Amino acid sequence: MPDLLPLGPGAFLFPAAVNSLVLCQGDAQDGGVLIVDTGLDDAHARKLLRALAAQSLTPSAILNTHSHADHHGGNATILKSFAGLPIYAPPLEAAIIAHPLLEPVYLYGAHPPAELRGKFLLAPASPAQPIQAGKAVLGCVDVELISVPGHASQMYAVRFGNVLYAADALFGPESLAKHPLTFCLDSGAMKRSAQGLLALEGVWTVVPGHGEATSDLAGLVAANLAAFGRVTDAVRGSLPGSVDDVLARVCAELKVTMTTPGAFVLNRSVVSAHLAELAGSGEATLHVEDNRLVFRAV
Repeated sequence: MPDLLPLGPGAFLFPAAVNSLVLCQGDAQDGGVLIVDTGLDDAHARKLLRALAAQSLTPSAILNTHSHADHHGGNATILKSFAGLPIYAPPLEAAIIAHPLLEPVYLYGAHPPAELRGKFLLAPASPAQPIQAGKAVLGCVDVELISVPGHASQMYAVRFGNVLYAADALFGPESLAKHPLTFCLDSGAMKRSAQGLLALEGVWTVVPGHGEATSDLAGLVAANLAAFGRVTDAVRGSLPGSVDDVLARVCAELKVTMTTPGAFVLNRSVVSAHLAELAGSGEATLHVEDNRLVFRAV
């Protein structure tokens, strides 16, 4: 069972395929701890609860950085043990966490077939309440919530002292290599959010949503921006074509093989985001040709 790894005073990492953070202010046995992201499912949440119990820690609140199923899928399990535990999330993301069918709906563009309603795209509903970016006290813990949209419509990075949990604004190098088409809804905003994290001063440790903690914030940002840029270049080089035309060409170039409907709709969103970025910058235009939506380079 993974242990809680200390990152700094009052900050602990529960490492997994999707990282969770545990934050405490002062005496955690008295005030309880803030859990940041609860993982994909019941298995992650049960392991996290056992790790907390081993340290005699009790959760006082949950913060979900965004509404993707792998970051809030454990909420329901934790609520079974701690009924009434407050859950916070960015406003739009809180609505999706409370009504999680919205995630496969926006990915598919209609009511999703059964193949798109598995745990990777459809987590159990939980009563998240909206919270604005900025300094906040969540479960007796003082944190700073930093707006980092792009990967999701709204998303927060979390600063606690000298520790920064970047959520999915940044990915570890292994994750970038394994998933060349880094998921996003707004690729331009994703790049700006990653770049903006460099302005933070006094960050000693940064934790990506997927990957290992590091002290090299600048290096991690550079690796992510390079990966995001490669996708934009591949999309630009695959014009003209429909979204599906471009997706097939980009997958061939980046050596991505899609084998499930879930992978297809996720990667289709990535390509759509980069096409929208190119259209927004004047590098591409949209046309309807032979009943197809076609993007052409300018």
